[in-house]
Amino acid sequence: MTSTARRKLAAPTLAMLPRISDSLSFLYVEAVRIVQDDTGVCAQVESARGTDRVYLPTAALACILLGPGTSITQPAMATIARHGTSLVCVGAGGVRSYAGIMPASLTTAWLEKQVRAWANDESRLQVATRMYEARFGAAPPGASLAQLRGMEGQRVKALYRLLATKHGIKRFKRNYDPEAWDDQDPVNKALSGANSCMYGVVHAAVLALGCSPALGFIHSGTQMAFVYDVADLYKARITIPLAFSLHASTDPEREARRRLREDFRAFKLMPQIVADIQALIDPSADRPASAERGSDLVHLWDPHAGALPAGVNYGSDAFDFSLE
Repeated sequence: MTSTARRKLAAPTLAMLPRISDSLSFLYVEAVRIVQDDTGVCAQVESARGTDRVYLPTAALACILLGPGTSITQPAMATIARHGTSLVCVGAGGVRSYAGIMPASLTTAWLEKQVRAWANDESRLQVATRMYEARFGAAPPGASLAQLRGMEGQRVKALYRLLATKHGIKRFKRNYDPEAWDDQDPVNKALSGANSCMYGVVHAAVLALGCSPALGFIHSGTQMAFVYDVADLYKARITIPLAFSLHASTDPEREARRRLREDFRAFKLMPQIVADIQALIDPSADRPASAERGSDLVHLWDPHAGALPAGVNYGSDAFDFSLE
């Protein structure tokens, strides 16, 4: 097979791309070099035996978490972008910065719905209320955002106490200090590690729908605000119990990542995340299977006529642009 043919096989088409809800959750890598060769994207590791290569299933991944010591080439990043896979840079101890890759084939349908809901105080509070109810059940009628925050805080503290008692932990306090990471207890390390992975996967789902990670309904002031909003839906059910179960682990961060991947499969969280985001933003909207990836649909906006077809010359002989 020629090198040109191999490159064509490695290049994705829209028909080849899986829906984000069908994707594997995440892949964590560290101390490797990620490159593109004639057949795909691979992670290279130098050893005494030479260079070992492991090919990455980029088209089937929701996101790739780049841990400490990882480098990546531009051709590899371009391939990952074409596959619609998100990249998230994760530092030691779960300290993370985000790197978002937005597939060019996405429509703006869900972004527009998100902006409309976010820009109005009343609809924004309605979304925040739906987020609370998705976690803890019905909220009191007319509850303000401050009241919802207070009730959420009480629920989470009660959950901490319950899990600490269950696992025989005499005292637990949520503590996240990147400057003193090695001094943290196993539960805090596992919780930070699991949450970091959860943020990466939710971020991938947000991008795959074409939504903005920055327009949060509860969180604000950060480019990850909406990611934090959505990730909070699953902490009480997934990451918090997982972290407490690792209270005696000697490597809680690594074990948390491994167990979280298993939970994503067991709870079928990828399709759940996509459906939850859509239901939060617009509960009344139809959600066809094709809505996640979208297509190359482009239209023109008109305040009176609505969406108009693009690629059409709307010039008319009735207009005269001469400069006589």
